[in-house]
Amino acid sequence: METDMHPARIEWGGFTRSLVLGLGLVCFAPFGGASAQTGDALVFAAASLKNALDEASGAWTRDTGKRAVVSYAASNALAKQIEAGAPADLFFSADLEWMDFVASKGLIKPESRISLLGNSLVLIAPKGSAMQVDLKPGLDLAPVLGGSRLAMGHADAVPAGKYGKAALEHLGAWAGVKDRIAQTENVRAALLLVSRGEAPLGIVYKTDAVSDPNVTIVATFPEGSHPPIVYPVALTKDSSKPQAASFLDYLSSDKAKPFFEKQGFTVLSKARPGS
Repeated sequence: METDMHPARIEWGGFTRSLVLGLGLVCFAPFGGASAQTGDALVFAAASLKNALDEASGAWTRDTGKRAVVSYAASNALAKQIEAGAPADLFFSADLEWMDFVASKGLIKPESRISLLGNSLVLIAPKGSAMQVDLKPGLDLAPVLGGSRLAMGHADAVPAGKYGKAALEHLGAWAGVKDRIAQTENVRAALLLVSRGEAPLGIVYKTDAVSDPNVTIVATFPEGSHPPIVYPVALTKDSSKPQAASFLDYLSSDKAKPFFEKQGFTVLSKARPGS
């Protein structure tokens, strides 16, 4: 069963609050659903891929008559669901570590794995904000935040949060803000806090920022301040659906490239290991 609304838990100042995100998630009871019964490709994808992947899957359906059902969440949550037995056919992660995690468990087909996309990390503020921040060594964000908090994905699990923590540590700013973070379960929840004006600053991917007209990019983190942002995708070990392999081929084709580039992704090499 599909649903438009996804509750996201946010750690903020010692208590937990909930947001509802329109991420088109798939619910399992406990694992399974329409895709398992009809043969539709079931894709587990990082939340930051939603806009591009929605367009790409729609175009693929129009071209082929086949269908992909996409479940969006943080890569760490999806990887853990796959480990627990969720019947995903494809895993599209926002970082290499969580793909390496499922690979280490023998849960993907190694020959199908592709490092498909790259992204950038940005600092955002609500639309109309006149805030200016120079992302250079010695950065102190605490005075800029005032009494508010910095929105970002969970710094120890969510890929965007891990990249953000690494960048802030590189710039010498982490110690000053680590106790003033609104940590969210995925990057789109951090985006929503800033979009609604509930946080004055947030750290998200460039692709998230350009998808929301209610935020503005204050600055882009230097590439060398964090590990390269790479999105790998692979078929899961137990997937036997022809539609899944077909959709993966489509995602790595020139036909899908414009959908990713439109959202600000960089399309990387399409070569598979061993090809």
